[in-house]
Amino acid sequence: MPRQTRGTSPLLGVTAVAATLGATGFTSATPAAAPAIEAPDETAVALSADPGLALAARIQNQADSQRTAAEETARLQAAQEAEAKAAAKEAEAKRAAEEAERAKAAALTLPVTDYRLSAHYGQSARYWANLHTGLDFAADTGTPVHALGQGTITSAGWAGSYGYRIVETLPDGTEIWYCHLSAITKGSGKVAAGQQIGKVGATGNVTGPHLHMEVRPGGGAPVDPEPWLQQRGLNP
Repeated sequence: MPRQTRGTSPLLGVTAVAATLGATGFTSATPAAAPAIEAPDETAVALSADPGLALAARIQNQADSQRTAAEETARLQAAQEAEAKAAAKEAEAKRAAEEAERAKAAALTLPVTDYRLSAHYGQSARYWANLHTGLDFAADTGTPVHALGQGTITSAGWAGSYGYRIVETLPDGTEIWYCHLSAITKGSGKVAAGQQIGKVGATGNVTGPHLHMEVRPGGGAPVDPEPWLQQRGLNP
């Protein structure tokens, strides 16, 4: 049998395949470079996600809150201290006023400034029906008579043998009698120590012008005016 000669068809077939692949874009073995993609900005995410920064922010917020609370507490405390000081100052002023009023009420002055003592308590005389019940300040007629202390005039007018008389009641209830007056210049109401209430005279049962003064604690029986006055810092 005759020998068959090998043709070139198989090679042509491979060549054709290669050409076909080349035509469809697969001829190159090197892959095409991928397009460049721009990376997003991760800075903000990194900051918010940083646990150290978050802790620092919380600490700062807590410190701000504590500072605000401390300032408010200090403000309230300062206001309370100022209020307490004002109340204490007011109380002190009130106490001082009360003490001044008590001192004023306790202050006494002699009823006559220009005088001589002409009769003492407990003396007897032929023209007295009983022992002398007061202290006599001899002075010229018309000499001013002053209130012994702060008090209230509870009686004023004619009183028989006492002549014209003023009765002053002191805050403790003690009565002071001013007798034989020639005139009454203050017949009622409150009086201050040293305020003029009358004038020396010779009315009633007398032998000459003088002020007869009696001291009657609680409005009762008379006591010796001299030691009573001396106990209160006055020496007639």
